Amino acid sequence: MPNKLVILDRDGVINVDSAQFIKSPTEWKPIPGSLEAIARLNQNGYRVVVATNQSGVGRGLFDMDTLNQIHDKMHKAAFTVGARIDAVFYCPHAADSKCECRKPKPGMFKRISETLNADLNGIVTIGDSLRDLQAGASAGCQPILVLTGKGEKTQAEGGLPEGTLIFANLSAAVDHLLAGEKK
Repeated sequence: MPNKLVILDRDGVINVDSAQFIKSPTEWKPIPGSLEAIARLNQNGYRVVVATNQSGVGRGLFDMDTLNQIHDKMHKAAFTVGARIDAVFYCPHAADSKCECRKPKPGMFKRISETLNADLNGIVTIGDSLRDLQAGASAGCQPILVLTGKGEKTQAEGGLPEGTLIFANLSAAVDHLLAGEKK
């Protein structure tokens, strides 16, 4: 049985992104269809984890308690449509920090692999920015770019990791993934 795991970026993939950061639970709004897409993954036996850079913590724009409240809202919203996010991994450090966990570095993906005892080789990772795809690709994941959030800009700028697949949104990416399973 293959390891059925999908790693998602948060802002711009699951929820609407903001150039000013998502700084409170009221600012967290799901992209239409994204939570239902996660539910379809769950129904097909997938574990879903989130890997998200949250430099707003390191910049002092919001604190850990607020980040936990935002994630609590995300979990509850997912639950209302029958979806489950198994874990949320995040990097709280500012962009100028020398941490290993901030995407595009693969540290967060290594932590996911160790925590879940999962081989990430070929595991799908879905993001809207180049750094999401680079971090996943360097950990052996299959990168998928969605055109929500920063995705259209990311596609236009090019330089995507080799083999990156591109879909309109999370729902379309999940449709592709589940259709491939049925072959």
